Amino acid sequence: MFINYITLMLLNLVAGLFLLAGYLYFGLDRVNQKRWIPGFGMTGAIALVTGLHMTFTWPVRSIFNIAYGEMTVLFGILFIATSLALALGWDLLTIAIYGFFAGIAAIVVGARIINLGLTRNPLLTGIGFILTGLSGVLAAPTLYFKANRSWRLIGAIVLIVTALIFAFTGYLAYWGHFADYSDWKPLPMRSP
Repeated sequence: MFINYITLMLLNLVAGLFLLAGYLYFGLDRVNQKRWIPGFGMTGAIALVTGLHMTFTWPVRSIFNIAYGEMTVLFGILFIATSLALALGWDLLTIAIYGFFAGIAAIVVGARIINLGLTRNPLLTGIGFILTGLSGVLAAPTLYFKANRSWRLIGAIVLIVTALIFAFTGYLAYWGHFADYSDWKPLPMRSP
């Protein structure tokens, strides 16, 4: 069965990266952390559900199930855990440590996308994965330097640039998918 919802995953990622940039700059050192819970929770839920489905069923061709599915699972669980931590007043350090290892995986995936020339625009997609991974790798140091507004501003800018890369990719994918799949029908609707 062929189901392509990478567009949904990309735009959810964009929303999550913008939320994270906002939290990093405007919310990390604030007393009221609860205002960020719904955004992180929604983003995490969509990412976890779509990522797990893609990882377990491989609905799209090739290794895109690994690149998008598995990385989306890691992204989703990080956002759900962050939402829970903010709701319950937990420390974010262990989530940042998990983000470090998830970030390394995203960097590897991004480098390999560039190396193999995957996607319609491998350099841009690879850079998006690498920058997203770099954000995960630097999450723990950011918690340590949270009083440093310049460090947080640089991090927020990197997240926004990354979000814009994936927004460009995602919106172009929506445009292309409408043409590519306009005649596609699920198996039960196909005439013999």
